Amino acid sequence: MRIPFFDLQRQYQSIKTEIDEAINHVFTASRFIGGTPVANFEKQFAEYIGVPHCISTGNGTDALFLILKALDLPPGSEVIVPAWGCIASAEPVALAGLNLVFCDVDPNYYTLTPETVQKKITSKTKAVMAVHLYGQMAPVHALKEICDRHNIFLIEDCAQAHGATENGTMAGTTGVASAFSFYPTKNLGAYGDAGCVLTYDPQLAERIRRLANHGALQKDDHLMEGTNSRMDTLQAAFLSVKLGHLKEWNKRRNQIAWQYTYTLKKVAGLTLPQIRPGTTHTFHIYCLRTRLRDALKKFLDEKGIETAIHYPLGLPSTAAYRNFGHKPTDFPVTHALQHEVLSLPVFPELTTEEVTFVCSTLSDFFNRHSR
Repeated sequence: MRIPFFDLQRQYQSIKTEIDEAINHVFTASRFIGGTPVANFEKQFAEYIGVPHCISTGNGTDALFLILKALDLPPGSEVIVPAWGCIASAEPVALAGLNLVFCDVDPNYYTLTPETVQKKITSKTKAVMAVHLYGQMAPVHALKEICDRHNIFLIEDCAQAHGATENGTMAGTTGVASAFSFYPTKNLGAYGDAGCVLTYDPQLAERIRRLANHGALQKDDHLMEGTNSRMDTLQAAFLSVKLGHLKEWNKRRNQIAWQYTYTLKKVAGLTLPQIRPGTTHTFHIYCLRTRLRDALKKFLDEKGIETAIHYPLGLPSTAAYRNFGHKPTDFPVTHALQHEVLSLPVFPELTTEEVTFVCSTLSDFFNRHSR
């Protein structure tokens, strides 16, 4: 048995008729930039999340960059970002000409905590980026209270949290703006790069829309310099199809996660994902921890089970940020995670038999190492 980490071919086969119809409609119209499919998806996704303004972008990284540029923060402003996560959350800060400040994360949920953020706030802090990681929301309501108290912006990075909630509030509805990625392997993924920004603020929405389209809302209407970050028309059409399946896919991810957790909860030497009280988890990633991570990964690969490491290094330890001069003791949780995390397959098309095989193989590994 060979079990992939993710299988887009299985997903495509399950919705082939709808996807093929979407392709046909776009090619029949022969409009490949903008048009009705993009406008339709923006409207549909805004309604799904519950925020009035959705601005489609070329990808999720651009979405974060455009938010930061549109906020027009003073030079030298600091933006607090989790030390644990994807570099796509951090690099837009520098690209926007702002100062990046890393913050350690919760040892159980791997997201920012109010306590760690509070310690990092200075007179130069102008924004906090709450990254909802692996499908689990950061404590945005508590973080928003801190931001409001210090008169700073809360930005949500929802690239891994399509449909996640905290106390009934959807990811992407609490900050001044939120960024989503629709990279193909996301819970809601395109067949290429795509992203969007959501916000309640109509003026901010217009500024972001202009910045994403060479400073214009219409052809030759250039009020400012911008960039080119437009969602491809085909990707918008695909996303409209997939949005109709997102609730069902998230439910299936939770079923798989439950099977993993129920079967593996008594395995010694293994730390399983925890769900923060009051939240719903969408399990973009099922991330476990073990000090035997590298040996386990090798064993699973030999048995035909593909896994991934999210992430091999904490951001302060990557080559891009080593010049910051941080030490491992500056971010103890992040430093520990980079040696222990391993992600199991959790895509919706996995069969119960495949999940059972993964669990039995994991149990076999730890039984061998407990002798």
